[in-house]
Amino acid sequence: MNKAITDGVLLMPPAFSNGLDMWSSSNGTPGSNSYEGAANAALVAADQDFGGCLELQKVNSVQMLRYKGETPLLPGCYLQIRARVKAIAGALPSVRIAGWAGGAGGRHINGKIEVGPTVELATYGDVVEVAAIVGPGARGGVDMAWGSEALYGHFGLDLTGSNGGVVRIDDIEIEDVTRFFLRDMISVVDVRDYGAIGDGVTDDSDAFIAADAAAEGRTILVPGGVFYLGDDVTLNAPVAFEGTVTMPVDKMLLLTKSYDLPTYIDAFGDEELAFGKAFQALLNNSDHESLDMCGRKISVTRPLDMQAVVPNKTSYATRRVIRNGQFDAVGGSVWDTEVVRSEATYSARNARMLTEVANIANIAVGALVQGNGVGREIYVRSKNVAARELTLSAPLYDAQGTQVYTFSDFKYMMDFSGFAGLSKFVLSDIEFQCGRHASGIRLSPTGKAFHLRDCFISRPKDRGMTSIGTGCQGLLVDRCQFLSSEDPEDVPDRTSIALNVNANDAKLRNNRSTRFKHFALLGGSNSVVIGNHFFQGDGTSGGVRTAGLVIADNYCNATITGNYVDNCTIEWTNERDPEPDFVSGFSFAAMCITDNIMLCGNVAPWFSFIVVKPHGRGHFLNGVTISGNRFHSINGNIDRVERVDTSFSDLDFTLTKKLTFEANAFHGIAKQAANPIRLQHEAASASQAWTIGVKGNLPFGGRILSVDSVMAQGPIRNAVGGVTHVMPYSRSQQGANGDQLALIWPTPVRGDVSVIARMDR
Repeated sequence: MNKAITDGVLLMPPAFSNGLDMWSSSNGTPGSNSYEGAANAALVAADQDFGGCLELQKVNSVQMLRYKGETPLLPGCYLQIRARVKAIAGALPSVRIAGWAGGAGGRHINGKIEVGPTVELATYGDVVEVAAIVGPGARGGVDMAWGSEALYGHFGLDLTGSNGGVVRIDDIEIEDVTRFFLRDMISVVDVRDYGAIGDGVTDDSDAFIAADAAAEGRTILVPGGVFYLGDDVTLNAPVAFEGTVTMPVDKMLLLTKSYDLPTYIDAFGDEELAFGKAFQALLNNSDHESLDMCGRKISVTRPLDMQAVVPNKTSYATRRVIRNGQFDAVGGSVWDTEVVRSEATYSARNARMLTEVANIANIAVGALVQGNGVGREIYVRSKNVAARELTLSAPLYDAQGTQVYTFSDFKYMMDFSGFAGLSKFVLSDIEFQCGRHASGIRLSPTGKAFHLRDCFISRPKDRGMTSIGTGCQGLLVDRCQFLSSEDPEDVPDRTSIALNVNANDAKLRNNRSTRFKHFALLGGSNSVVIGNHFFQGDGTSGGVRTAGLVIADNYCNATITGNYVDNCTIEWTNERDPEPDFVSGFSFAAMCITDNIMLCGNVAPWFSFIVVKPHGRGHFLNGVTISGNRFHSINGNIDRVERVDTSFSDLDFTLTKKLTFEANAFHGIAKQAANPIRLQHEAASASQAWTIGVKGNLPFGGRILSVDSVMAQGPIRNAVGGVTHVMPYSRSQQGANGDQLALIWPTPVRGDVSVIARMDR
């Protein structure tokens, strides 16, 4: 910084040889006396040390010499005034730089130091240099700090001490020395000052490290250019990028004081590359727990392989967060699903394995598996090419033997499947704009407590979020929106799924999902589904509906509470059981569906909100609670809210245990199921055996297994009309479907009774 060079500001006073009329013997202000014609001042044309100079005799206690011109003082600018002086004869004086501080309107700025350090002239003929610095700030090395009021100065020197001495003074110099204070003023360290070249070829790693060591809290400046970093570089000081850096994939740039995505974008110049390098730093830098995208939008031109950008990590289990940004998929063939059809063999004895797999090298880990006897959302978890074996995310229910399978490898914007395991990872306040080009997120094969919160997955091509193994153990999905790309499609034509879970302990809370084929498939146990709104209708009159929520484990221990289930079903199945016939265990057990809003409209009358679909014989309901729900059908009634899908098998209702189906509200529903169920019966004529039916109002079309109570609703009368006091006994499971009971009286009687019957034990 030099205002004389950059802005053409005139700082240097004229030489004495140009005349002494511009040199004042007092403060230099207009009208002050000059040395022109003064008896104690003369010009010397050829001094051996100075050339042309001023010879001055000291006659006053403070002999002043000031330039009458106004030397400007600019904001942030520091000036150095220098003079060379030597004693010639007489008493030896002292000398100092001095000035007069001028403000607006020519007024003097009082209260300022207007002299520099004093230097004694000790020997005749010795040249002594005196200097002082003037400027606005009281920085170290500034002799005259005049603040912002001083707009100019009259500068020169003072002779002090004894009178009578004669001195010669070389031309006074004034220069801009602001550069002396750059370290304090702008607090920047330029990597070029430490050897950085910036040609994109020379390794500048050492220069960056040296600049960081010297920074001591100042900002490191990476100026224009391309700086190649061939090694890991950690910068502990703040950094500003005007130029960019380039480095190998396996080398890291750790910005501990400037760790955010915009800085990495400035550093690398390419958004996708910068995000990868920032993520690499996140998993290798203990100074930050989160990567803040600062609201930046990244155009994603290819699937982001999250492990490939961190080649030194194959698993990670320390909490890390990516937050506050947006990813936008840019269309192209790179997102096309890769489909492979290969023959393979399956055995229930090795329930998660396909063996003798043809063309296995071309089958991708993370591909969806489809074929006869294959349940929904089964993925390739890992593969052994040499052994021709694929490990699956879950067992198959009826695929014994050899067949041709289809393997579909969807492409995801953010793909963690390259990690062997990833735990305690969080995505927060991020929108994935899939644009029907790409799917959203693919989880690692193993891991715990992946957390998606306050995110949008918008218009995914195939899947919103996919688990290909147990990387969904303890999954948390909170306050997210899954917005389908198939909104205009009729329900039977939809293929996309918002998310799936294979492992236990998933928690889906307060999310919103629109018009997918399924909102979620939960293949583990102990799931909590609370406060979500998922809807899947279309404009077709009498249309079919798919499952919004699929529970793919018969012993699920699941809680489904406070959701808005809109034009879709809750389907409960055991389609991941390799030996689906019931042999032992709890069968369809431990399900709690409570306090939900369930709405449908323009649906076929056989539509039901809750569907149990057993794959295999002998299954039954065990420990199931369905209560406090509000069922409502508009634009047409439906037959019932619950049913069994008998495509593969029916339930054994003789084994039902602990089923609670009560306190629900029904609107537009023909059969209003309950268990226990209250039955009213009137026998108009005397009979010893009364047959009472439930008229299809037991849940799922169950059988009456027991009677809790029989209460007369008035007098019980015998055949001749007399009141009799007798007690019947009951027989359950009467009629062809076992949904009737018989009350057997000691004698023929007539009257009204209220009966509470149960379909469970």
